[in-house]
Amino acid sequence: MRISVIIPALNEAGNIGRLVTETYAHVPASMLAEVIVVDDASEDATGQEVKALIAFGAHPGLRYLRHSVRSGQSCALRTGILAATSPVIATMDGDGQNDPRDIPKLIEKLAAPGTRGPALVNGWRTERRDTGSKRFASKAANWIRDTVLRDDCPDTGCGIKVYWREVFLRLPFFTSMHRYLPAMFQTYGHEVAYVPVNDRARIAGQSKYNNLSRALVGIYDLVGVSWLRRRTKVPAVVEAAPEGHHVADIASRFRPRDPPSPPANGPRGAGPKSNSGEVR
Repeated sequence: MRISVIIPALNEAGNIGRLVTETYAHVPASMLAEVIVVDDASEDATGQEVKALIAFGAHPGLRYLRHSVRSGQSCALRTGILAATSPVIATMDGDGQNDPRDIPKLIEKLAAPGTRGPALVNGWRTERRDTGSKRFASKAANWIRDTVLRDDCPDTGCGIKVYWREVFLRLPFFTSMHRYLPAMFQTYGHEVAYVPVNDRARIAGQSKYNNLSRALVGIYDLVGVSWLRRRTKVPAVVEAAPEGHHVADIASRFRPRDPPSPPANGPRGAGPKSNSGEVR
């Protein structure tokens, strides 16, 4: 199963280069199609670290994307997933606390896209390396979220996940949705699984969240996600006639079109153009 690894990063100089190198060292080349680092308008040397690795040429498939303005982790994930070429996505936080060695273990649990079984496998940090206050806040937040959403997720905030790209692109997007992906996948009729993973201490830089800001945003989002779960219905199609007709996948709308081939005897004139000037 070939995967695209998406790593959102904000001011992670000193962490991001090491994490990318570890990813290529510990995820089998037969599995790893590409690594896409999405820089959320960092103000440090995050971009320089990644671009230096690209220039070195030892990491095939390594890509770097940078936002024009700081937009948040969920936006960075969406940017990377839209750019990805594989049907399976793996995500990690850019701070290096997620361990790339866990990705193959999560992939083993993931069902092949379009088959029965888990469409998302979420990491579960059974031994947190954060401060005591952050561990307490995380446990409290998970308990509150599970009480409201009843999604049975033990660690929704864990950044290391693997899932089907198509399903993610079908979900309604909102900022901070990365914290609710297990619940969102369940809401739209997909199975979710959880696997214990390693958690590591941050080596460089600072956390981008504090307990108060995380709690305030979390309460606001929790109300919205709870409403969405209650109001969403995804009935199964049990009969379709005539057979052989396929409902177009929304993900196909996000794939770049191949440029049109000119006629064998040369162009006959310009047809209608897109905004980019491409002839349709």
